[in-house]
Amino acid sequence: MADILVVSSKIKKFIREKSEFNTSAEFLQALSQRVEKLAMEAIERARADKRKTVKERDLP
Repeated sequence: MADILVVSSKIKKFIREKSEFNTSAEFLQALSQRVEKLAMEAIERARADKRKTVKERDLP
């Protein structure tokens, strides 16, 4: 299992406040995987532009 890249307590609190729903560990893992994928895509865009800074514009 990869590292969780999101702050679990903050995500759980957000979901609870918006919906009164609980949050499963599987949801947190899947969300973290999506964040990792987005970050890797942004890194590749910055690299293609020959930059060392990942910027908002690098998000898909």
